[in-house]
Parts: sequence; structure tokens; C-alpha cells
Amino acid sequence: MGNKRLALVFVGPGQVTLQDELLEMTDPGSVLVQTYVSGISAGTELLIYRGQFPGDMALDENIPALAGEFRYPLRYGYAAVGRVIDIGPQADPSWAGKLVFSFHPHASHFWAAPQNLLEVPDDISQEEAIFLPNMETAVNFVMDGRPLLGEDVVVFGQGVVGLLTTALLGWFPLRKLVTLDRYARRRAASLELGAHASLESAEDRIDRLYALLPTGADLVFELSGSPAVLEDAITAAGFTGRVVVGSWYGQKRAPLDLGGHFHRNRIQLISSQVSTLAPELSGRWNKPRRFQVAWEMIRRLRPSRLITHHIPLNQATDAYRLLDQQPEETIQVVLEYDR
Repeated sequence: MGNKRLALVFVGPGQVTLQDELLEMTDPGSVLVQTYVSGISAGTELLIYRGQFPGDMALDENIPALAGEFRYPLRYGYAAVGRVIDIGPQADPSWAGKLVFSFHPHASHFWAAPQNLLEVPDDISQEEAIFLPNMETAVNFVMDGRPLLGEDVVVFGQGVVGLLTTALLGWFPLRKLVTLDRYARRRAASLELGAHASLESAEDRIDRLYALLPTGADLVFELSGSPAVLEDAITAAGFTGRVVVGSWYGQKRAPLDLGGHFHRNRIQLISSQVSTLAPELSGRWNKPRRFQVAWEMIRRLRPSRLITHHIPLNQATDAYRLLDQQPEETIQVVLEYDR
């Protein structure tokens, strides 16, 4: 390794490369992490891979490793797990040797301030730990949706975050939990995680949904990443129903007809994004508390069962091509690093 690292870089639409980069310690209080595995967030990273991100938007103002804007060449990713192999002269020596999680782009090594790392609990494996961001997101969705006992709930989209959201909802005493997705593999996983029914996203999906829920859903989650599905989510909601929009559409626009069902039925649209907490919860909740809940949900669910592909970092191009061209075969794709 020496003073270099191997980093994944998005260099243009459909183009991913690996670059040797200098590995410099700029902060004497930082620690050096050697990455073992990192999870690809298919929803966000495919927008980047396809060039569908907004060019005038910051990557994530709340994550130091994701400073900057959406612009090629771009380093991205936020689910890295590895071990601290060196510490700066002013760093706490107790960090040495710890297994840690970091919201860091895909790279073989990186220096990080300890306050930007999360120690992985002893009873959680490195492959379970990569699910922390998506589990935190799923926890946030449920907190924003506030499901009630006996409600009918619908989830559009059963990618990783959709499946984790379904699993959390499956532990609630709901009347019915119905999910929708295009791909049979994800629908099967949805049923295993607690959905009472999982429908194919075919042309008659809304008719079949209303056959199961004649008065519409109390609560709907739109997690498909497809703007066209948002109108379906609104249509699925019954009178005064809530629609939690967790998808990030990037540059894609959502065509909506708000003059009929939405207007007459007092549908509520709720934007949910994990970088913050709903203000009304801030009196007792903060991100560390939400992280504690996310770790506990990982313990209960053991989401590594959702990993469908382990791909070496030097084959990352194949990983993104697979996600882009054969999504029906995938759920969670994990990049593995040489040690």
C-alpha cells in the first residue's frame, strides 16, 4: 500500500475507473482505515453512473467525506467498513485495531477523523455493518410515516431500502402490508420479510391493490426511485392518506395529476430524507440515538441475507454494469477489497 490508495471514480455516464491516489494524512488527529468491504447504494449510485444527478447540488453537506458537488470526476459511496491500521500522532491510541464504519466513498484506504467513524459493535459482522446507512434511512422513513396499529400500509419499491422498510413495518401490528416491485426476486424477499402480499408492477397494479385494500391505504411509501410511480402512490392512498416520498429522483421529473384523487381526498405528501430528523422529534431524538436504533434493527434482522453479489474492487465496472443492465438479478451488491 505504501502512501497510495486505490479509489473508485465515476468519470462520466456509464464510466467507472480505479485510480491510484496519494494517501496523505492532513490531520494529525486522524486515523488510517483499511477498507474490507463497501456496499453499493444502487439507487443513488446508478443516478451518478447514468449521469442523472443535478449539477447544482452539494453531494452531502452533513458528511465531510462527501464534500463538493455532483460533477464528474466524482468519488462517491457511503457504506465502507474496515479496520484502523494506523493513527496520527495526536489521535487517541485506543482507536488502533478497531473495526469501523464510515460514510466514505469507495476506496481501499482513507484517513478519517475519529468523530466521523462509528465503531462496529462486536456482535455485528462487517457484512451486516454495510447496511447501516440504508437501515438508518428505513428507520427514518418509518419515523416520518408514523404507522398506527391496524393501518393498511403500501410500499412501492423493494430495493434494499424498500426491503428494510418493509421488514421494520412487518414488526408493527398492521392490518395489511402490501408491497410492489417489478422484479420477482425482490418480491419474494419482501414476503419473507413480512409483507402480506407483494404485487408485480404491471399495468393493472392499482386495480389489484384496491382489490386488497378497497378503501385505499392509510400510509404509502414511495421508495422505487421512479418519478412515474409517485402518482401511483398518491392514487393508492385513501381519504386523508399519507404518502411518504423517500425516493431521490435526481434530474428526473415527476409528472403528476393533482386535480382529482389527490385534491378531493386530502392526501398528505411527506418528504423524508435521512440527513436530518423531523423537527417535531428533535426534543428527544438526535442522530446518535437513531444510529443506536439502526444498529439494533440490524441485530434483529441480520440483513446480510440480502447480499446477492460479492465483487472484487478491481471488477467494479462489472458491478455497475450488472446493476444497470440486469437489476432483476440483484438486491445488495458488495465490493470486496484486498487485505
